[in-house]
Amino acid sequence: MTYSVDPSLLVSLKQFLPTVNTAGCCFSPISGLSGESWRIQTPQGEFLARRQTCAMAEMGVSRRRELRMLRTRSPFSVGPQPLGLYGNWLLVAWLDGDPPAAAAFEPDGALAPLLVRLHRQPRGGFPLALKAGLARYWPQIESTRLTPRWLRYHQALLRAPLPPVLKIAPLHMDIHPGNIIVTGGGWRLIDWEYAADGDIACELAALVRGNGWSARQQAALVAAYCTAGGYGDAGRLQAAVARWLPWIDYLMLMWYEVRWQQTHTISFRAAADGLHARLQSR
Repeated sequence: MTYSVDPSLLVSLKQFLPTVNTAGCCFSPISGLSGESWRIQTPQGEFLARRQTCAMAEMGVSRRRELRMLRTRSPFSVGPQPLGLYGNWLLVAWLDGDPPAAAAFEPDGALAPLLVRLHRQPRGGFPLALKAGLARYWPQIESTRLTPRWLRYHQALLRAPLPPVLKIAPLHMDIHPGNIIVTGGGWRLIDWEYAADGDIACELAALVRGNGWSARQQAALVAAYCTAGGYGDAGRLQAAVARWLPWIDYLMLMWYEVRWQQTHTISFRAAADGLHARLQSR
């Protein structure tokens, strides 16, 4: 099948590989929730191109930050090899492999060692600006969905202090089976567009909520993470994760609301409605 490729991608590829004949390359689109990505097969190798758009910037995505976070990783330890930012396209090396089987993506399986490896990497220099993200999302929400109660909750949360930090580390902040590749060298994380430096308990809270895990699965994740060497006090980490959960709930709500406004995809609105119900039950 032949796809229509944005001319800016061809220009960026020529900047990265000046001698490449783009007519002889194979371009395949990669689907995703919030991005436009392409797999590029060339005689010089296979690459993944990730585009920066205005809609992504409104969501807080920065390919420049993503590149920096990837560059701090040890070679091939937790993510793809970054190749550079060319125009509005980030190029990374293609990772061969498949997502983990559903049965393998469990709190007490290979996930915990992957998290520990991630959180032992050098920081990227971009602190997680959670409150700034919430403030950025607010004016983008469809006005007909706003209520006085929601406004009061929003203002109260922005005034409240963030949970105490246990340990600062590089965070991925979007870990689910679709963002993991099982390679010959182990599990690797892809799609680092929300990566930043932050509290490890925030990452675990985002993982629990993003994958719809129960309290039992949350406890299993914390125990496995500590057993793998991620933190020395499971009880303290469990309490810290619990403190982050309301913040993650609200961050997810705002994300789905803005994506609904941008795309009018009904699944985004349904997810937002479910999170509204959770917040109202508190």
